[in-house]
Amino acid sequence: MNAAGFPLLSLITFLPLVGALIIMSVRGNAEVVARNARWTALWTSLLVFLLSLLLWFGFDRSSADFQFEENVPWLPEYGVGYHMGVDGISVLFVLLSTALTPICVLASWEAIATRVREYMIAFLILETMMVGMFAALDFIVFYVFFEAVLIPMFLIIGIWGGPRRVYAAFKFFLYTLLGSVLMLLAILYIWYHAGTTDIPTLFDTAIPRAAQGWIFFAFLASFAVKVPMWPVHTWLPDAHVEAPTAGSVILAGVLLKMGAYGFLRFSLPLLPEASAEFAPLIFALSVIAVVYTSLVALAQEDMKKLIAYSSVAHMGIVTIGIFTFNAQGLSGALFTMLAHGVVSGALFLCVGVVYDRVHSREIARYGGVANIMPAYGLVFLFFTMASVGLPGLANFVGEFLVIVGAWKVNPWLALGAASGMVLGALYMLYLYRRVAFGKVTKPDLRALLDLSPREYAVFAPLILLTLWMGVYPQSFLEFFEATVANLVARHEAAVALSRLAGVQ
Repeated sequence: MNAAGFPLLSLITFLPLVGALIIMSVRGNAEVVARNARWTALWTSLLVFLLSLLLWFGFDRSSADFQFEENVPWLPEYGVGYHMGVDGISVLFVLLSTALTPICVLASWEAIATRVREYMIAFLILETMMVGMFAALDFIVFYVFFEAVLIPMFLIIGIWGGPRRVYAAFKFFLYTLLGSVLMLLAILYIWYHAGTTDIPTLFDTAIPRAAQGWIFFAFLASFAVKVPMWPVHTWLPDAHVEAPTAGSVILAGVLLKMGAYGFLRFSLPLLPEASAEFAPLIFALSVIAVVYTSLVALAQEDMKKLIAYSSVAHMGIVTIGIFTFNAQGLSGALFTMLAHGVVSGALFLCVGVVYDRVHSREIARYGGVANIMPAYGLVFLFFTMASVGLPGLANFVGEFLVIVGAWKVNPWLALGAASGMVLGALYMLYLYRRVAFGKVTKPDLRALLDLSPREYAVFAPLILLTLWMGVYPQSFLEFFEATVANLVARHEAAVALSRLAGVQ
């Protein structure tokens, strides 16, 4: 398909909109509309996932070039085009987006009972924006998808969220939008300098050293909020707590990767000298995030808030790996992003299971749940162990590679990254002990039912994927190797040339 010019990426990107249009056309009473909306969203998202598997099987892992490219002039007089494609950095994030969407639809099957049609439409639109953002190879097209992601997520939090949903939705929207305004100014400068917004062309365009610094910080203002990095992380706990379970899954599983993806796609290749100069700043902010938010997680009494703060800590490890500028650190960061997308999404689903039954996220409200729901207790334990980096499960591989890459830069930096694994074990095991172990002291907990067949179907693919990534990580790492090697080589060459020019 790649060679024949079949528009596979466009089909994967926009097919969810077709499903949304079908849902919009459904007529009947509320029950019929809700049922048809659920099934249409599920089958559409499953079809999109099956189509995206063609990327897995058709991707040339030995090449660092963009593949499955589509390039159609859009505004040719301004050097803007509809250019789509994936490389080793982006292909697996397209797959992650398409894999999590049907899981989220299935997880929302009973939890969402009001305005079901609008909810499913919002999720399908969100899938289009996520896939388009990772596949875009034109800066303007990327920016459109990057910002459009905010709209359906804003609605998902603001309409179907908790009691403080409007506050959380506006905080999420304003934080992320304000940072992106500066990125837009940087994009306009790059377009003015290069005469194009085509990303592969820009990779071969030298941006003046004098401009790289302020462009780097303009990108940082946007990407740091999306990661989120300390101290602009405060929107995340509120958004997670108020969002419906499936919204939290997508927020943690995919949307938090947008900022780190921006660093990898733009900051490192386009601004190599500024990235090297300001790497110590990123390291400092990342280590603070790892240690500080882990300690804050220990103090939480809300399960969702605890897992939200753990996401900030894990993403701190990711940003450390990105700015090591070596193959181990970059591959570890990419692998950790994927593993965190699966494991953190599963943890939010674990919270959703008991919330749907008890309607409380307070840790003190539970205790001894594993005695009443043994299958749930086992699933929750599995993903708890994965989150703390147990060898043989997904998170360990990525975090180990980041620590190796950080050690090459500075042993103290490696210690800062490794502290996240130690502190992660503290707060996650503390959470699990209080929820699952002990005697059942709350009378209503004794009546809880264990996992339903639908919930087994939700967790089964995530369990298999977590095991697969932990036992056979090379099947994922091989996607990164060529692209990461090319990125490291280009970065080192650009920095060396800059130093040589400085000496002369």
